[in-house]
Amino acid sequence: MFDTMLSRDMRQTLDHFRRTVDQLFDNFYSSGSRLTTANGGGGQDGTQYAFTPVIEPGWNENELLLRAIVPGVTQDILKVSVQSNQLILEGERKAPEGWTSGAYPQIAYGTFYASVPLPQNLDVDQIKCQLHDGVLDVRIPVAEEMKPRQIPIESAKSQKAIAA
Repeated sequence: MFDTMLSRDMRQTLDHFRRTVDQLFDNFYSSGSRLTTANGGGGQDGTQYAFTPVIEPGWNENELLLRAIVPGVTQDILKVSVQSNQLILEGERKAPEGWTSGAYPQIAYGTFYASVPLPQNLDVDQIKCQLHDGVLDVRIPVAEEMKPRQIPIESAKSQKAIAA
């Protein structure tokens, strides 16, 4: 238990240090930048992204399952699309009302963009998404031709062995 508490405290301290250094460099190199980058990512239009959702993949025999953790994001702000065999999640995690600009946030807010490369032979026309309690569940069925199928084994006629 002590090891868990110590590692959690160390992880929080290192994360706090990383955010502080990121904010320092962001303020130094770009005055007036919209967001502090927590992951070093940025969009093609120069937008910096501060929040990146955690995405867990999983498989079963019928579908690819993806779970994205998006706390504080509502259905009308979240956009899910498929482009060039990639699943794309876009949206914004907004700071609470009345949040002061002088506060040092411990939680990342802002616009996010995440893309997940999809394997071939998924039925992307049948994707289903469900958002509940800050978790987005995405189910992508495997195409029928890629599902495992049992191949019957025929028995051959027994042949007599010839003595040599």
